[in-house]
Amino acid sequence: MVSHRRTSQHGPTTLAGVTVLSAALATAAAALSAPQALAEPTAPAGRDAATARVDHLYEQAERATEKFNGANARTGKLRTQVAALQDRTARAQERVNRMRGRLGALAAAQYRAGGMDPTVRLMLSERPDTFLEKAAALDRIGAGQARELRGLRAAQRSLEQQRRETVRKLAQLEAGRKEVARHKKDVQHKLATARRLLAALPKDARAAYARAARGGGHHEAVPDLRGAVPSSGRAAAAVAAVRAAVGRPYAWGGNGPAAFDCSGLTRWAYGRAGVLLPRTSQAQRGAGRQVPLSQAQPGDLVIYRADGSHVGMYVGNGQVVHAPYPGARVRYDPVGMMPISSITRP
Repeated sequence: MVSHRRTSQHGPTTLAGVTVLSAALATAAAALSAPQALAEPTAPAGRDAATARVDHLYEQAERATEKFNGANARTGKLRTQVAALQDRTARAQERVNRMRGRLGALAAAQYRAGGMDPTVRLMLSERPDTFLEKAAALDRIGAGQARELRGLRAAQRSLEQQRRETVRKLAQLEAGRKEVARHKKDVQHKLATARRLLAALPKDARAAYARAARGGGHHEAVPDLRGAVPSSGRAAAAVAAVRAAVGRPYAWGGNGPAAFDCSGLTRWAYGRAGVLLPRTSQAQRGAGRQVPLSQAQPGDLVIYRADGSHVGMYVGNGQVVHAPYPGARVRYDPVGMMPISSITRP
């Protein structure tokens, strides 16, 4: 398992510091081996067990976050579709009402003239389909009435179709809401477990972990990017945006500009360049042309892990900018910080 954390850029940590921190983390891990955490994966044995466990929880939380983002995006689309369907259904109902109103006026006129024609009475029934077929065969209605009746029948069929589609989409929307809630609960559970583990550490150990989580406290350190040429003008704009976001906090589900999760950051940066990317890292993998790492250029999206659950933006000279995980800030890291799944050029 590859950790998001990186070593300070101002020199190696002393052996004594590592020993103290590892011992404190191991003690905290033991203190938190309570029943509520048994559902989590078994942590590696040894003095780095607590560190590995926290890192693994953050990784799991990120996977759950991307599932939440995907479900939330799908639900948003369904909500828009349902609204459009409800609008079309309302307009179809108005059309049916107008057509029935015209036939009703005809019936009223006939009634005042001495009685309603049985043909018109049947034309005003809720289901005139069968009558139309019989009446046409018996030549009991005129051409004008037949047109009115056919139009009413078509309008009623369209209305029923719109209603069925609306009901189907509403069912999908409700299922989507439940999926969003399930993934949200999963994220919150993982993060709460990680927070409990970190809270059990001594104060100095927590501070040391926080410094490590923020890249040694130098998350805004700018690597040498001279000579890095973006693949296009829009890629250049996206790189400028993502670099401007360095130092802003991670927030799961964050779309920016104040806080981001990994795919929210890349989507926001390309949005600043006028390009609409999908919401999840998995979907962003397919949002352009695949290129090998040897041909990566600034602006390319680097998708990590086999399941594509993390994404960063390549900014040149072997560096990416990404939103790592809760507690960390948007920062530069080496492109090979974890296993690369693919590289996409939007």
